[in-house]
Amino acid sequence: MSNLLQRIFRFYYDGFRSMTVGRTLWIMILIKLTIMFLILRIFFFPNFLKTNFETDEARSEYVLQELTRQRK
Repeated sequence: MSNLLQRIFRFYYDGFRSMTVGRTLWIMILIKLTIMFLILRIFFFPNFLKTNFETDEARSEYVLQELTRQRK
């Protein structure tokens, strides 16, 4: 089993090591993901529960009510 994992690791390691254009593309992808998940999350997705409820108990009660509330 460890031999199989070792071969898979070497396959990907050698592939990424010998990249030229692909390395630049991966850097661009990582930068975009960083922007999407870190920066946009801060501005567009605030922590609703933390800002509207003071205690953990109040947060859990609200979540329970929202989960069990029947919608029409």
